[in-house]
Amino acid sequence: MDAQEKAQAFRDDFQRLHDEISKVIVGSEAVIDGVLTCLFAGGHCLLEGVPGLGKTLLVRTLSEALHLEFSRIQFTPDLMPADIIGTNIMVEDENGVRDFQFRKGPLFANIVLADEINRATPKTQSALLEAMQEHTISVARTTHILDEPFFVMATQNPIEMEGTYTLPEAQLDRFFFKLDVGYPTESDLISILDRTTQRETVSGQPVMDAAKIKDWQALVRDVPIAPKIQEYAVRLVLATQPGSPYATEKVSQYVRFGSSPRGAQALVLAAKVGALRDGRFNVGFEDIRRAADAALRHRVLVNFEAEADAISSDAIVADILERVNTAAQVA
Repeated sequence: MDAQEKAQAFRDDFQRLHDEISKVIVGSEAVIDGVLTCLFAGGHCLLEGVPGLGKTLLVRTLSEALHLEFSRIQFTPDLMPADIIGTNIMVEDENGVRDFQFRKGPLFANIVLADEINRATPKTQSALLEAMQEHTISVARTTHILDEPFFVMATQNPIEMEGTYTLPEAQLDRFFFKLDVGYPTESDLISILDRTTQRETVSGQPVMDAAKIKDWQALVRDVPIAPKIQEYAVRLVLATQPGSPYATEKVSQYVRFGSSPRGAQALVLAAKVGALRDGRFNVGFEDIRRAADAALRHRVLVNFEAEADAISSDAIVADILERVNTAAQVA
C-alpha cells in the first residue's frame, strides 16, 4: 500500500474501534477520540471528572474492544507500591530448597486502569513513574520488561473533592493527554438510562489485537511533518514558559512552570494521529491546534494569583493559541 492507502486503512480501523466503544459509551465523542489518540501515539491518558461519569466504564470498554491483557488497580490511601509493581516472596520447592521468587503485580498488563489514582498517597502514585516512561519495572536490582503495547489509563476526581492527593508534577508530565470528562447532555442521559436500566446490556466486541496496534503506532511515527509546522508546535510549548520570548502576558503573570519537551512531543505525535484519522498522510497547523488543550493543560502549572483570579490552565492555553502565530513571530 502507498502512504495514502495506509492513511485510509488507519482511518477505517480508528473509526471501527471508535464505533465499538460508542456502542457502550454515550456521548463523550471528543474523550473517546482523545483516548484512542493516546493509544495509537503510544502515550498514557489521564481522565478527570466527578464520580459516576463513566470514566472507568470507558477504559473497560476499550479493553473489551482490544485483544489485550487488561488489569484494574483501585487506588486507595492504604495502597502500597509493592501492591502495584509486585514483590519478591520466599518459596520452597519439592526438595525443601527455599528461594526468592518475583510475584508480578497488576502493572504487568497491556492496558492498566489506574482507577481514582489521586486517592493514593504520592509514594504509591510515584511507583508508576518508571513503568510509564521506560516500560520497565525494577525490583531488588532486577529490571523486568513490560509487554508491548503498554498503556496506562488513569482516572482521577477533581482535587477539590474529599480524600484526594495532588499528583506529582513529574507524574503528570508522563501522561500524554489529560482529558476532562464533563456531564452528559439531556439526550445523552436519556440514552444512558435506556442502555443501563433494562434487562439487555450492551458490551464491546474485540476488533483489534496487539500486532495491529503496534503496526499503527509505527505508522504514526512515519507520518511526515513540515519544518514550519513542527516549529509552530515548538513555539506553542515555549509560549507556556515564563521568561520565553513567546510567552504571552497571561503566561508571564499567571504561570509558575510551563511545559517540558514532552509537551512538544505530545503535540507532534497527536497531530500525526489526527492527520491519519482524517485520512491524510501529512500534518497541518490545525492538527497541532486541535491537540493543544489535551497535551498542554496538565503541563501548565498556574500560580496562586491565577487561582485567586479564577484563571485556569485551559484559559492560558486558549490565550496562547490565540496569540502565537503560525509564522515565526514573537508574541
